[in-house]
Amino acid sequence: MVARKIILAILAVLTMQAMLLGSAHAQMTKLQEEQQLQQEFTDPLTTLPQLFLKDTYSPATYGTHVQTNVALVRAIIPRIPRYALLPFIQLIRPTIPLVTVPSSRGGSRTELGDIQVFDLAVLPWPPLKSGFAMGVGPTFVFPTATSRSAGEGSWQAGPSVAMAYTGIPWFLVGFLFQEQISFAYTSANRPPQNTMTLQPVALIHLWRGYYLRSADATWTCDTHHHAPTTIPISVGVGRVLVRPGLPPLNFYLAGQWTAYRQFAPITPQNSIVFGLTVAWPQVMNW
Repeated sequence: MVARKIILAILAVLTMQAMLLGSAHAQMTKLQEEQQLQQEFTDPLTTLPQLFLKDTYSPATYGTHVQTNVALVRAIIPRIPRYALLPFIQLIRPTIPLVTVPSSRGGSRTELGDIQVFDLAVLPWPPLKSGFAMGVGPTFVFPTATSRSAGEGSWQAGPSVAMAYTGIPWFLVGFLFQEQISFAYTSANRPPQNTMTLQPVALIHLWRGYYLRSADATWTCDTHHHAPTTIPISVGVGRVLVRPGLPPLNFYLAGQWTAYRQFAPITPQNSIVFGLTVAWPQVMNW
């Protein structure tokens, strides 16, 4: 009888240990998945199909008393070599902006801005095991703005380059560089454009699905004489939600302010940025 009780007690202890190990393994797997998704949602070279919504509200703007707002709808469409024209991973990213601009009659109005599309090819060098990834390709701007003040009134094209380092599970750093050069115009009085933009990206995992990020500020420099140059800085916090049987969600809130500006009469002084992303990992190999 005593031996039977001892055996039952040992079996109970082993069962509890197995359950605890299983729970710990599940928690670790979920943590790794959350960290991976955090990087995928921020990485400029991600191959994760996703739909991105971003709203930038500026309560204070240099050059006007009007509060401005920019809403972006963006998709990331990856193409793997089996389904792409080139022997590289292709990342197609269209961006559709809705901008709230000052009105000549006072107040503000919301207009469609210029649509931007880039197509990056992820290079096979450096190797993925190094943690580095690099992509190059063309970028295009189409003059789809519904008012003169909401867009630049020119067709533009140029190179784009992106790089990211993901070798540390809880850390990501990278950038996206684009140069947009105008070659045709919607009217004769539209000025030429040669704009270089640099978007630095950094992410640090905090706890569970929470993370710190700086990925919303875009530094802009136009090479023409007396053209605007702006350098904003952004810092925010976000969270990734992994739900069984449902698409992963990512949302974040960030603050942004302009650290430097030159020849930019109307520029957001500070802004509040909200972003929401929905991903579909199950169609990764489309």
